[in-house]
Amino acid sequence: MTEELLVTSSIVKDYSMGKIKVRALDGIDMIIKKGDFVSIMGPSGSGKSTLMHILGCLDTPTSGDYFLDGEQVSALSKSRLAAIRNQKVGFVFQTFNLLPHLNIQKNVEIPLIYAGERPRERVKKSIAVLDQLGLGDRLKHRPTELSGGQRQRVAIARALVTRPAIILADEPTGNLDTTSGNDILNIIEELHKMGNTIIVVTHDNNIASRANRILKIIDGKLQKDGSLA
Repeated sequence: MTEELLVTSSIVKDYSMGKIKVRALDGIDMIIKKGDFVSIMGPSGSGKSTLMHILGCLDTPTSGDYFLDGEQVSALSKSRLAAIRNQKVGFVFQTFNLLPHLNIQKNVEIPLIYAGERPRERVKKSIAVLDQLGLGDRLKHRPTELSGGQRQRVAIARALVTRPAIILADEPTGNLDTTSGNDILNIIEELHKMGNTIIVVTHDNNIASRANRILKIIDGKLQKDGSLA
């Protein structure tokens, strides 16, 4: 039996806007197993970004339970959440979120610094993952010296370098042209074939079609858990 990696039960998230309470998530139940490639789809305002923040330990639910890799993380302190986030989750953002004053090898090292890795190991691991993604000849380049597709590959390298339990990608091709976007999707597919567990948050059917499961969220509720097999 495939091991459950991510489990949510009755997740609710409320926000207050003045005297008005807005329910962003309304009873989310989901299970993602190790090795899954899942897309979470929904229109703007559907709750998919809120769900991503909770799955990535960037936020906590108002109520409900969330277990990540066997640990209940839904009620942890901010400091413990930060530690879990660094150890268990690799993020790939639409806007890359790279530090422009650092070269790409130093950018990829950042999660390892937070993890307490020794300098020599940080260098070794960051170079290895950049080599894996075809950027071994660009180590000393800064993000502004790279194309959008190359910058997203750096972001993927940074997400992979700690060998996280799950890779969480938020609209990973949103700022890329069609060719670069397809290259990034091909890389994500290869990472899945290598055994990585991947969640892609998107509103794009073309991106979602690459996954083997689709979760659709509308008005804070899951509408469908489908398979593209």
